[in-house]
Amino acid sequence: MKTTFLTLLSVVALSAVALAEDGWTSMFNGKDLSGWKSNEEVPGSFTVEDGKLKVSGGRAHIFFVGADGNAKFKNFEFKAKFMTTPGANGGIYIHTTYQDKGWPEKGYECQVNATHTDRKKTGGLYAVQDVLDNAPNKDNVWSDYYIKVEGKHITIKIDGKTTVDWTQPDDWDPAKSLKGMPGRSLSEGTIAIQGHDPKSVAFYKDLEIKPLP
Repeated sequence: MKTTFLTLLSVVALSAVALAEDGWTSMFNGKDLSGWKSNEEVPGSFTVEDGKLKVSGGRAHIFFVGADGNAKFKNFEFKAKFMTTPGANGGIYIHTTYQDKGWPEKGYECQVNATHTDRKKTGGLYAVQDVLDNAPNKDNVWSDYYIKVEGKHITIKIDGKTTVDWTQPDDWDPAKSLKGMPGRSLSEGTIAIQGHDPKSVAFYKDLEIKPLP
């Protein structure tokens, strides 16, 4: 019995080391909004409910700032679990930066939308490589969101299925390619979660990021 117990302790210890060395960093503790900064465009849009990040109330954005308040990434992998409710719209911004109000001007938006009237659905790179009409997720069901940025290449997967595989052209000029979105370009920045409108309610949990070389 003693040997079995010691063996179990060894397995647990090795598992802890593996988790610490796999490169993934938790972004959300499930208890509060530590490491995040909301612009409070609509106060109270981001709350923690039963271990989940709840997004509701109206247009607002919450930015991951990390423990030092200055988190930013260039090449990375990101993963999270998300759940939309009927009619919800939202998004996950990458390579963005904090701003007090408005839709984030810097970086790209990865769409979150199963049944909102906007044709651009979950898993699309908004206005760049869209998923139109048929969303890969369903409302009131948890799904996996995965984003990878490596160099100028962006990959998005929903529940393991690739929805975006896009490389930003060397001559990319968003001011010409995307009307009203001149800042849609890769550089470096942080992750932001979008609150879209008063009728949109969505949930997120298990948000993690892994910086890449």
